[in-house]
Amino acid sequence: MSDSATSAQPVQSASKASKVSKLSRLSLIGGVAAGSVLLLAGPAFAHVSVQPEAAPKGGFATINLKVPNERDDASTVKLELTLPTDHPLASVMAQPVPGWKVSVTKSKLPKPIEMEGEKITEAPSKITWTAEDKGIEAGQFQQFPLSVGQLPKDADQLVFKALQTYDDKEVVRWIEPTKEGAPEPENPAPMLKLTAAEGDGHGASGAAADDDKGGDRTRPAAAEASTGDTTARLLGGIGIGVGVIGIGFGVFAGRRKSA
Repeated sequence: MSDSATSAQPVQSASKASKVSKLSRLSLIGGVAAGSVLLLAGPAFAHVSVQPEAAPKGGFATINLKVPNERDDASTVKLELTLPTDHPLASVMAQPVPGWKVSVTKSKLPKPIEMEGEKITEAPSKITWTAEDKGIEAGQFQQFPLSVGQLPKDADQLVFKALQTYDDKEVVRWIEPTKEGAPEPENPAPMLKLTAAEGDGHGASGAAADDDKGGDRTRPAAAEASTGDTTARLLGGIGIGVGVIGIGFGVFAGRRKSA
């Protein structure tokens, strides 16, 4: 064998090893990217939240408490919602939910409020939903509809506090307020943003508005919430795709190296 052929062999081996190393790094980066995206996308579905996220000031609104089950080995069997006391809601009605019993607790107000020309001395302070069957099982969520009003005109948001109880007696306390400009707390309290009043101040949101006007109505807040969920799912899908491609590169690199 000539000297030139002998010297070319190590160069080719080194080039091959460099390609395998690059492919391995791509595999590792792909896997990390997939994991990172999934971690970012996960929290969007985990919290007890109010949907739609906003409603007009001074009116009535139909909202939903969205309650996901975060546990793989237990079911949610109770939800306790404490209503705001700084801006009490004189009218709160719960829509029946199959498989759940609901009770509304009223409390005397420290200061009477007026609604539709009537003086109100007590208002709902707590709503409790209790499962009559299996409750919210692993991988599921449940929505609890409420009609609330009259929404305050002198506030920008209403903060609710929720206690989520599992069938193994664990209680998750969704009671931490979210402060503007600060990181989201671990267990944020459900919150309803209040926007500028519509028309005569008797605006509504959600299903109530559609029923009153006899047709469909554009709901920016609901669309925004839906867009957030869609974006999270899209990011999760992209992360999974990148991870699969990275794993494929790794397998291919391993076979090339073995060959």
